[in-house]
Amino acid sequence: METKVVLSFLRASWLRVATTSIALLLPCFWHRRIEAGDLASHVYNAWLAQLVERGQAPGLYFARQWNNVACDIALTRLGNIFGFAAAEKIVVSACVLVFFWGAFALISAAARQAPWPLAPCLAMLAYGYTFHMGFLNYYLSLGLAFFGLAIVWRARGSEWLWVVALLALAFVAHPIGFLWLIGAGLYVRSPEFLRGRLRLLAIVVAGIALLGARFYLGKHYETSQPAESRFFFNGSDQFILFGERYAWLAWAALALGAACFLKAAISRGSSIYSGRGLRLALELYGIAFLATALLPENIRVPWYAGWIGLLVSRLTAISATLGLCILACLRREKWHVAGFGLLALVFFAMVYRDTGALNRMEEQAQNLVRGLPYGRRVLATIWAPSDSRVWFVGHLADRACIGRCFSYGNYEPSSGEFRVRVRPGSPIVTASADDAEDMASGEYEVQEEDLPIVQIYQCDPRDLTKLCLRELSAGEVNGQIGYHPPR
Repeated sequence: METKVVLSFLRASWLRVATTSIALLLPCFWHRRIEAGDLASHVYNAWLAQLVERGQAPGLYFARQWNNVACDIALTRLGNIFGFAAAEKIVVSACVLVFFWGAFALISAAARQAPWPLAPCLAMLAYGYTFHMGFLNYYLSLGLAFFGLAIVWRARGSEWLWVVALLALAFVAHPIGFLWLIGAGLYVRSPEFLRGRLRLLAIVVAGIALLGARFYLGKHYETSQPAESRFFFNGSDQFILFGERYAWLAWAALALGAACFLKAAISRGSSIYSGRGLRLALELYGIAFLATALLPENIRVPWYAGWIGLLVSRLTAISATLGLCILACLRREKWHVAGFGLLALVFFAMVYRDTGALNRMEEQAQNLVRGLPYGRRVLATIWAPSDSRVWFVGHLADRACIGRCFSYGNYEPSSGEFRVRVRPGSPIVTASADDAEDMASGEYEVQEEDLPIVQIYQCDPRDLTKLCLRELSAGEVNGQIGYHPPR
């Protein structure tokens, strides 16, 4: 992506870029809080980081860590200046813009035209599964990697310096974006060195590398596979969020995309705008699909106490972006815009409704903890509906505790995967990753030294949005009262 091309695009389309950006950020502001799963935990731990800096968090400390920290540091720094409510809005808005425009730049580089007709679908992806699970550092790293790959597509001379800078930023955000930029970048430039039948060599090498990774991880580490069929992870799964009704929307998006592609294939090339870009996008999508088919969903490695989880589910954000690269290489037709625009309208209407319900739940949690003495320990057993893919709704209790109480089952410090860590005996959070998992699942036996401690739980199985608070006693299991999903 040449610098002069980018500047020319911005001069010609600055108003459209600005209005699109404003519209894109509406979901970040349409409720008081951004309900995005693990995001609430990140904000809460940014507050704990503030306490560590002030010497007010006994047993907590900062680890020297150079990746998976970008958003956490930003939340802490901005929280010190503006407060955490504003910091959350600023950081998440920035991440959404980086992801959307990074993907937009990559799609433009592949298709050699701006993918405005696909903007509604790209907006859906920006607020898809990866966003609503709250994988914020990973989400940011992908956006940065997309920008980097867009430059790599046709980089020359000093433009490679931008790639190096984006590579470094992606690494600080999350290692997966860093690795994706390196691997995809090498593949995109491989046609310069491998032509004709040798071109197949790049595909074979990629496949062997993924197969080798599968066997190596399975042999050396504890792994688990996703419950869903591997064909489920085709990219459209990013649109399946808070219930079964989203699955119909995802299938509609997949069917519309397939119809666009099949029409182009039937027309024997007259509907294809960028042949080279289409070929590369198809190959990269095939490799991404192979990655989701071969790699494990969860991995437990010895240097972390917790699991590296939902790997396959995250990777489909890349698959979906590459799918849009394929569609952007086709010639534009009015029914493309109408179809994706209608899907986006339905999608965001459903997201508004469902995140509104979560906001009201968090309001309840805040009201429940408001009367507690400062520093009281809190456990939360809050479950998503059985048909929801967004599991981490229980973290809303973490954010409700900011400035008031301590979420004792907070998983981040004990996992060893984040910069805030815990020593045994801390009064603020458990130092055991296994105990943190049991606390979240309602299977933890309360110890005498845990007291005093309270539980936030769903007290009406017929209305999972209703929350209650109760004192826990030594010897009882924290989930024995309240809703628990069928085992």
